[in-house]
Amino acid sequence: MKRLLIGAAFGALLLPASAASAQVGGEDHGHVCLDESCTVFELFQTPPTAGTVQGYQGTEAPRYGTWGFDLAGRDTSVRPGDNFMRYANGAALDRMQIPSDRTSYGSFALLRELSDNRVKAMIDGLVARTDLAPGTDERKIADAYRAYMDEERIEALDAQPLQPYLSAIRAANTHDAMAVYMGQTQGRVGASIFGTGITIDQKHPDRYVVSTGQSGLGLPNRDYYLEARWAEKKALYITYVGRLLAMAGWDRPFSTAAEIVEFETRIAEAHWTPIQNRNRDETYNEYTIAQLGREARGFPWQAYFDAVGVGEVPRLIVRQDTAMPRIAAIYRETPIETIQAWQAFHTVDDAAGRLSRRFADVQWEFRARDLNGQPMQRPRDKRGISFAEGMLGEAVGRQYVAEYFPAESKAQMEQLVANLRIALGNRIRNYSWMSAETRAAAQDKLDKFTVKIGYPDRWRDYSALEVRPDDLFGNGERAGLFQWNYQLNRLNQPVDKDEWGMTPQTVNAYYNSANNEIVFPAAILQPPFFDPNGDAAVNYGGIGGVIGHEIGHGFDDQGSKSDGDGVLRSWWTPADRANFEALTARLGAQYDAFEPLPGFKVQGGLTMGENIGDAAGVAVGLEAYHLSLNGGPSPVLDGVTGDQRFFYGWAQVWQSKMRDDALRNLIATDPHSPAEFRVIGPLRNLDAWYEAFDVQPGEKYYLAPADRVRIW
Repeated sequence: MKRLLIGAAFGALLLPASAASAQVGGEDHGHVCLDESCTVFELFQTPPTAGTVQGYQGTEAPRYGTWGFDLAGRDTSVRPGDNFMRYANGAALDRMQIPSDRTSYGSFALLRELSDNRVKAMIDGLVARTDLAPGTDERKIADAYRAYMDEERIEALDAQPLQPYLSAIRAANTHDAMAVYMGQTQGRVGASIFGTGITIDQKHPDRYVVSTGQSGLGLPNRDYYLEARWAEKKALYITYVGRLLAMAGWDRPFSTAAEIVEFETRIAEAHWTPIQNRNRDETYNEYTIAQLGREARGFPWQAYFDAVGVGEVPRLIVRQDTAMPRIAAIYRETPIETIQAWQAFHTVDDAAGRLSRRFADVQWEFRARDLNGQPMQRPRDKRGISFAEGMLGEAVGRQYVAEYFPAESKAQMEQLVANLRIALGNRIRNYSWMSAETRAAAQDKLDKFTVKIGYPDRWRDYSALEVRPDDLFGNGERAGLFQWNYQLNRLNQPVDKDEWGMTPQTVNAYYNSANNEIVFPAAILQPPFFDPNGDAAVNYGGIGGVIGHEIGHGFDDQGSKSDGDGVLRSWWTPADRANFEALTARLGAQYDAFEPLPGFKVQGGLTMGENIGDAAGVAVGLEAYHLSLNGGPSPVLDGVTGDQRFFYGWAQVWQSKMRDDALRNLIATDPHSPAEFRVIGPLRNLDAWYEAFDVQPGEKYYLAPADRVRIW
């Protein structure tokens, strides 16, 4: 339930929500993927049905068709303008089955499984070795996996690892004592009604700062507590809270569960909305600890921050400043017995994946099955791989890169990025809605972009992390504290510009506004995103669109608030900002009208940044493809033009299916639009798409030229 507060400065291609929701019960609860899919592969003489219940089993990268796109995966009975997702991917989607241990499947999930399969083969090899010296990264990886797979010991311990924590919670029988306990959960199991982390200071990006803000909820966000359409999920949550408390031996578990959820409901009423939380100007509020104590009375802030380990900092950033006084007051008004029970529940919930099967199963039943519709729990060996990788991600990544990332892929990516830069620069210089002053600042920002491809130049040092082959619960605690101490040690140090926010084996990409950098891990640089032997047009539609998307985050409604040096400041003229906001309002209205499921419309305000990124990705990516031709003609392959292949490449990377419950969750919580509208939304605003597929008035997603939104 703890959440680091970096989201405002960190734009990923995909969202963590659906993947994380499928990874409870001992798996990695961290960042990463959104949309997924698969299709017919040349790896097989007889093409299999994509997305079988087992998912992708191989360790070799898939191939799509003969030049990068599977023409047999289309549904040509659908007109492109009526639904380009179906036109480009319909037959493949019809063949696809979501594996029973997942809430969604598609291009991203397939590559995630490919990465997992490779990592599993690597870890299996390490576990089989008897010559690994103690203290080496390789031995630690093997021991982390061994501990997770030692089911006999885990079952014998059952709830025993919880007892010291539950005893400490019972002893914290005043509001002040419980606030100290909340601070002590940083890096350990447990929870706090406020989330605290160490982030890059957005107005001073050469240094780190302590950030704090609203937290305290066990459901995905405030809407689940306050909106009638989530009443069934809220009722299931009350039952879940009671079950875990009963299993932990807490008094009056089921009546107490209702009190806990009522406490969280009051906190939810004070929370800012997801759309409010996106606003970088509003979520940067400088405070001292003393000032926060004066404004948010009822919570012992100095004692809390002392327990966290940051009690001496001269300043901190408070994200949801108007919510903090309300939450502090709710805390003081709530009986301490309710808060103790709340802490006990969240401690068990946080620890369940490292406890015996009965705890892990109950957690999976609610978090994955009830909330997201996942029929089966992932096999234990897959969860064990995720656990070991979560503990020692870059140590695993170093071996992954050595085995699976060819140098020529990095070189080709550098050329793709260079062409994308030129394309966006051309567009910046030619946009009539921008003044010369703002255009110059935008070009300066583009010139200062840092690009990271494949893997970091310097790997993390895990020598201080102790890993035991017979202590799963302790391994998790030590890993959490190792990571928190790593964060704490950054304070008063210069920002590490070489650090990566994702491991090389992660299937994702991101933009970090404070460093003004775009980052592409090795694992995403494979088909369908990037095929070093594939057609250039498909590559530009796939990974080129991804590059353009991440560059676009630097110029979206929030990324555009930071300059080329990563400083959060206004570098636009007022007139240019007004013009930009008029364009984004029109784009947001388009997405507000999309309704993937009855009663669940896309939130254009919540998804704005990603929608702008997608619009930039296809527009800039297509221009970069044309630049790559060096004035020559684009070849026609199997009757398909270059522009058509570009748009097929974009559609293919978003080819995916999602269970209805997971889709509802995504719509309510995720800053990314559903996959179907990541295809349709940007293309219907691009003139070249209409020309490539002869899209005509009367087709469902046709927009008249005057209604098309052209931002970047």
